[in-house]
This record gives sequence, structure tokens and C-alpha cells, in this order.
Amino acid sequence: MDELLHEVRDGVAYVTFNRPQARNALTFAMYERLAEICDQANADRSIRAILITGGGDKAFAAGTDISQFRTFDKEEDALAYEARIDRVMNAIERCRVPTIAAINGACTGGGASIAACCDLRIASRSMKYGFPVARTLGNCLSLPSYNRLVYLVGAALVKDIVFQARLIEADEALAKGLVMELTENQETLLKRAEEIARLVASHAPLTLQATKEALLRLRPKVGHGEGNDLVLMCYMSQDFREGMEAFLNKRKPVWKGQ
Repeated sequence: MDELLHEVRDGVAYVTFNRPQARNALTFAMYERLAEICDQANADRSIRAILITGGGDKAFAAGTDISQFRTFDKEEDALAYEARIDRVMNAIERCRVPTIAAINGACTGGGASIAACCDLRIASRSMKYGFPVARTLGNCLSLPSYNRLVYLVGAALVKDIVFQARLIEADEALAKGLVMELTENQETLLKRAEEIARLVASHAPLTLQATKEALLRLRPKVGHGEGNDLVLMCYMSQDFREGMEAFLNKRKPVWKGQ
């Protein structure tokens, strides 16, 4: 079974994370394929929009597949992982065409980062959005990822959801501007998301491209490698190893702050 489904219909590229048995947890190959699709849209002028959603009825994407972290034992592993994530997120947000995230169920960790990089977000009432790493793995986001989130919803909400390791549900997401619209269920979500994708695909592509680029230029810049010390502090810690093993063994982690 393909882990990521991709097809183009009438100028809209449809992307579906297709690991419903794992709540669409993202493998490195899925991240890379998503970046490739965005790059293809830059080259293919017949593509006018990208719509991203999750297969099954439980999740948009529940973060990176944790088992892939088990091989991390040196600094280069952590830095290469975050560099990969940032490269993929840059491919999404700098994609020439509008990107739309249709969020049903869990949208956490890497899945939440992908949704944050999209231009438009629409969700069903089952959505749960956040970065519960303070409760689960004991790692952190990269500085560019924090920067994107702060630009999207503000520093206060980022601290709130990370410190409390809580997930934002539908009504709060709408009230705080994280999503632009809610639907009652997954069926109506996909129908409405497709309507929006077709609408934006019908509009002047250079106007949309210029608007995307203008807003990116207005966002504060993060220098290359800035924040690597924070990534290493978390990923190279005993707490991260403990969090990962606890997660994989379905027990509560014991944090030591070291």
C-alpha cells in the first residue's frame, strides 16, 4: 500500500497521507514525497492548487513515526532530522501554488507543522491540533518551526499549547484563527475543501504567488543553523531517550531534566 497517495484532477493536486493504521504517522519517505510534489507544482503550470488530507477517519497526520528516532545516537542525527523537516516545510510554504490542509482528527507534531505551512486550513469538528512533545518525547521544534507558529497564532498560544502539552480543538482553532472554517464531519470537510481548492485554482495565479511571497518576506528571518544548540540540548538528552522508549512501550516517562 502506498504511504502517500497523489493524483492531479482539473488543475488540483490531491495528496493523502495513507497510513491510517498508524494514524498517518509520517515516515521520512512521506516527507520527501510531499516536498517532491510541491517542487513538481512549481514546474508544472497546469497545477493551480494542492489539497492535503489524511486517509482513514482518525487523523490528518499524527507526527513523525517515532520508531525512526531509535537510531539517533549522535548530534548529526538530530541536526540532519531537523534540517530535513525544515527543508520539507520550506518546500510547502514556498510552493508557487496555494496549499490547503483539510484536517480531520489528530493533527500533531510533524502533521501540525505541515498544516501550519499550508496557506489555508479547514477542519472538521473532530480536529485536535498541537505539539505535545513536553508530555511524550521531551524533544523540541526547530527555531524555524517555532517562528512559523508564532507568525501564525502568536507566541502566547504557542507557549500555552507546548507548556501544557494540550491539543486545540475545533471551536478554539476557529476562534484563534488557526483554521478558517469548520465542517460537521469528514465527508463535508472533504467536499468543502475541494470547493475551496477549485475556487483558488480558478483565480489569477501570479496574484496568489505574489501574495504568498510577500507575506513570507514580511516574516522575521531565522539564520541558517540558528537554534541548533536548543535542538541538541533536547535530542541528545537522557530525557529524549526516556521519552522515546516510554512512548514505544506505552508507559509514562520519568523526566530528569538532563
